[in-house]
Amino acid sequence: MTTSLPHLEPANLWTHFSALNAVPRPSKREERVIQFMLDFAASHCLFAEKDAVGNVLVRKPATPGMEHRETVVMQAHLDMVHQKNNDTDFDFESQGIDMFLDGDWVKARGTTLGADNGIGVAAIMAVLSTGTLVHPPIEALFTIDEETGMTGAKGLRGGWLQGRILLNLDTENDAEIDIGCAGGIDVTATRRYRTLPAPAGCEQFVLTVKGLQGGHSGMDIHKGLGNANKVMARLLEMLHLGVGLHLCRIQGGSLRNAIPRECQAGFYIAKEHVQQCRTLLESEMAYVKSDFSITDPGLDITLESASSADSVMHPDDQLQILRVLYAAHNGVYRMSPAISGLVETSNNVAVVRIGDGQLSIGCLTRSAVESSKMDLANTLRAVFELGGCEVVFSGDYPGWAPNPDSPVLQLLTSLYQQKFKHAPEVVACHAGLECGILGKNYPGMDMISFGPTILGAHSPDERVSVSSVAKFWDFLVDILKAIPERRA
Repeated sequence: MTTSLPHLEPANLWTHFSALNAVPRPSKREERVIQFMLDFAASHCLFAEKDAVGNVLVRKPATPGMEHRETVVMQAHLDMVHQKNNDTDFDFESQGIDMFLDGDWVKARGTTLGADNGIGVAAIMAVLSTGTLVHPPIEALFTIDEETGMTGAKGLRGGWLQGRILLNLDTENDAEIDIGCAGGIDVTATRRYRTLPAPAGCEQFVLTVKGLQGGHSGMDIHKGLGNANKVMARLLEMLHLGVGLHLCRIQGGSLRNAIPRECQAGFYIAKEHVQQCRTLLESEMAYVKSDFSITDPGLDITLESASSADSVMHPDDQLQILRVLYAAHNGVYRMSPAISGLVETSNNVAVVRIGDGQLSIGCLTRSAVESSKMDLANTLRAVFELGGCEVVFSGDYPGWAPNPDSPVLQLLTSLYQQKFKHAPEVVACHAGLECGILGKNYPGMDMISFGPTILGAHSPDERVSVSSVAKFWDFLVDILKAIPERRA
């Protein structure tokens, strides 16, 4: 059952966030949260409609004296990343997020929190439901499936929105104003492989990599965090070279946009090599844990005996598959030469499923530069095809090109300086915001993105700062008051 947070300020925003977090809302299965938003609008006597793909649009008239201001589109996405720790007993389909307060942070017990992008959704709900705010005409756009394909933004038809200013509430640092983002493409490699009966004279084991921090595969990719699939590839390659093994299966990761925290592999080792296997593994584990001691101090690697009757890979296929997984690029590919500290291009080896004669490897490749995105995608394709895989590109979406001369940027920068007595950081991010896609159907839209401070998005460590939410809300209220007169 969702823990409510009624004592936090702004109370209206937190009340809506608690109500939202009681509704299961995984990407591509947003039916319940779509109805939740339609019911919310009806309860406040606001116009609302759903489009063909499931996006929800709610309109609220301007407050008296603001009727001639520009209409503002406030936008956030309804879906959230469903991730939990392996030892957490939780059913995302039936349970509300179990939230708790830890100092200045709101967290969830063993699961993702849904602050990405639930705080943005709740802020818009607070604007729509509060009668005391001063604001121009509002169009509240709630999109679907942002996390796994952006199909909501892609399916948004032109002409539905009337506003010419868009406030995207999906940024995760309250000191930043975002004016650009990366595009992305899904790279999927598949193949069949030959299997053989489990060999005689061998012992079966399960190798588990867990306890990694994980995180957002765009915003956190530069931090050098451990990727469980790549750590597993390193360990298996070492055992393959050192003692030989008969691989049965590998399962790691679950979502393309989350850095995988856990991976498990099953294999056989000849009985006469078991002790050597343990010695080699202990030595390599020490190196791996040392390598990730700063970024992932909770890393845990275990080797346990198993007794299932799994088939094993044909030796020739196993060699190809291990080399493919080991060679596939993961992490930063290129830093931006134009913006200091910004990742330009990266890849996340996100999901690995190998077993029963079938292989599937799912990656998410991101870049702010279209040609660089395709260069890395084609690099991955070359590696996978050398390993006998078929490769498919899908889910391609564009980046959002920065406009440093944006009028709404100038407005927000000035307001931020006045309110907080220092300038905001004007940035582009290495995540997939919907602004680039929305701008294709609404090319004249002046867009900006901002939000409260959220850490650990897309992982069970996700948390949002209470004081930052209050700061974000106060800033949003001032922005709505300051929206300029409508242009002719």
